[in-house]
Amino acid sequence: MTHPAYTRPETLDEALLFLRDHGDDTRPLAGGTDVMVDLRSGKLEIPYLLDISRLSDLQGIALSEEGFSIGAGVTISEMYASPLVAEYAPSLIKSCAFFGSPQIRNVATIGGNVGNASPSADTVPPLLVHGARAVLVCESGERIVPVEDLFVGPYRSGIRSHELLLRFVLEPAGGGFSDFQKIGRRKALAISRMSMAVLADREKDGTFVSARLALGSGTPTPMRMGEVESFLVGKRSDPQTLAAGARLMAEEMIRVTGIRPSTVYKEKAVQGLFMRMLAPLMKDGTI
Repeated sequence: MTHPAYTRPETLDEALLFLRDHGDDTRPLAGGTDVMVDLRSGKLEIPYLLDISRLSDLQGIALSEEGFSIGAGVTISEMYASPLVAEYAPSLIKSCAFFGSPQIRNVATIGGNVGNASPSADTVPPLLVHGARAVLVCESGERIVPVEDLFVGPYRSGIRSHELLLRFVLEPAGGGFSDFQKIGRRKALAISRMSMAVLADREKDGTFVSARLALGSGTPTPMRMGEVESFLVGKRSDPQTLAAGARLMAEEMIRVTGIRPSTVYKEKAVQGLFMRMLAPLMKDGTI
């Protein structure tokens, strides 16, 4: 294990000044559930750790004119306990319920989960179906980017070395159907082998007005499944439509990934996950 120098700024400005001068040699530290594992294994060798866990600018959950915002330093447990998240981003609440152990949820942050750029990050599919934007800040100002643009490859983040994640701004759910589910090797404490989030609105007769679906782990980076979304809009949520949507989901995934040894498993798994999640919509004509 390497022993980087540790620094804990008192303010956001102090943190940004440090990153201006040492960004390329620094790893921000919030919950540490990924960073400390990588340090101990020798996977990560870095001169500096910048502890941002106590910066108030990275905290808070609020609804405003900007949208529904969640600070990058908010922990998984804080989101799981938030009435605002339950109301405006219910699929995100469900992803928190599946996230690691209670001990991990108490320290792991949503910013760290996104910043690590893992294809299996549980909070990301819900963020994607909510059209989430990431607010990043450096000494010279802020920039706002779609969350999917922060994933440039497996474990390759689009966050620049002199930047910090401040918060995420989501489009709040206005009712409708919402869910998150994942497949793992076991029911608890499992890294996702595949995950999916859905956010949909329907007419009283069951016709899709809108549909958003995001896949995690099935592709090199988490992504919205645009072809499936377009296919569902305007169609009834009957068994035939959903079965066709499940097949299209698998086809879209394979077009992105190509044929791999895992395709035999993932092709069936993504269809099964799709049908399991959307099955409640076939029970009647209303949500």
